[in-house]
Amino acid sequence: MTTVTKTGDWRRVRAMLAAGPVRLKAAIAVAMRQEAEALRREIVQGLTRQAPGGSAIAPPKETTLAARRLKGFGGSKSLIVRADLRNGVAAIVRGDEAFVGVPRTARGKDGQSLTKIAEVQEFGSAPIVIPMTDAMRRFVFAMLREAGEPIGGGSGRGVVVVQVPARPFLRPAFEKFKPGAQRRFLARVAALTGMGGA
Repeated sequence: MTTVTKTGDWRRVRAMLAAGPVRLKAAIAVAMRQEAEALRREIVQGLTRQAPGGSAIAPPKETTLAARRLKGFGGSKSLIVRADLRNGVAAIVRGDEAFVGVPRTARGKDGQSLTKIAEVQEFGSAPIVIPMTDAMRRFVFAMLREAGEPIGGGSGRGVVVVQVPARPFLRPAFEKFKPGAQRRFLARVAALTGMGGA
């Protein structure tokens, strides 16, 4: 017959083992939040630096800058006029899932859906035909003068056709962030549970 001798504080060991799953679950939740916030920070800083994920965003055309000035806005960065889009990027963690991007509920200061704006900027748009009103025609001529562009006679059709070019700001950040995500997440969990040095 074999004899087992217990040494040490077994009550403490039992308490640690009982608390293990709760501690691990809490550590996973915190690590998920930290990783999501780090990705959000990458996107926001990428917009500020005009190079999300290291991919430079095309600068705005001179006519776009002229239109901004006529509307009372300054700045020369792409995708940043009032910073609504940049400020609309969120990290939302629910359980074991995280969303990082522009939520459907996000609105700009003018009430416009930031999700729609983000989608158009990320992927570009098809050609948009806009019927010209007299007020729009005056604005276009003023914008062209402000931009130093020649003012032509136009097509005579009474419409303007615009197409928004793709200026991805989410996908490049996701691609940069993806390598090492699993390693970073596990390192965060290990550090939070005190097993980082094991």
